[in-house]
Amino acid sequence: MPGWTCPGCQRRFRRAGQAHECAPAMSLEEYFSTGPAHERPIYEAVMDHLGPVGPVHVEPVSVGIFLKRAQTFAQLRPKDRWVALSFSLPRKVQHERITRKVVEYHGRYHHVANLRSADDLDDALLALLREAYLSSPT
Repeated sequence: MPGWTCPGCQRRFRRAGQAHECAPAMSLEEYFSTGPAHERPIYEAVMDHLGPVGPVHVEPVSVGIFLKRAQTFAQLRPKDRWVALSFSLPRKVQHERITRKVVEYHGRYHHVANLRSADDLDDALLALLREAYLSSPT
């Protein structure tokens, strides 16, 4: 992942000097030690799918897990009863798990799917996640 590494927190970003909450990323073990039990199986299912697609930089921070290529293309944010999987695409899509309003931002559409378990990651949703990865800047 090319880009800039913040000298304060050692996190990687696409642009030099990019605004962010300057706090170091955690290890995955540290992150999962405090999260809900339903979160790790969803993360593992996402990573099992993305592994063959290409390299993913995984950045666990206090609010969730950021999945990056040159920049963040998806996030996993834990909730009490589900994990919110957000991803950006160059088009607006529909899926039964996408329950929040789809928002357009700089020519891309921000989608959020609520996942109660890894079983909620059906083939269609995994294909959208793959598209988010492949359509993100390199």
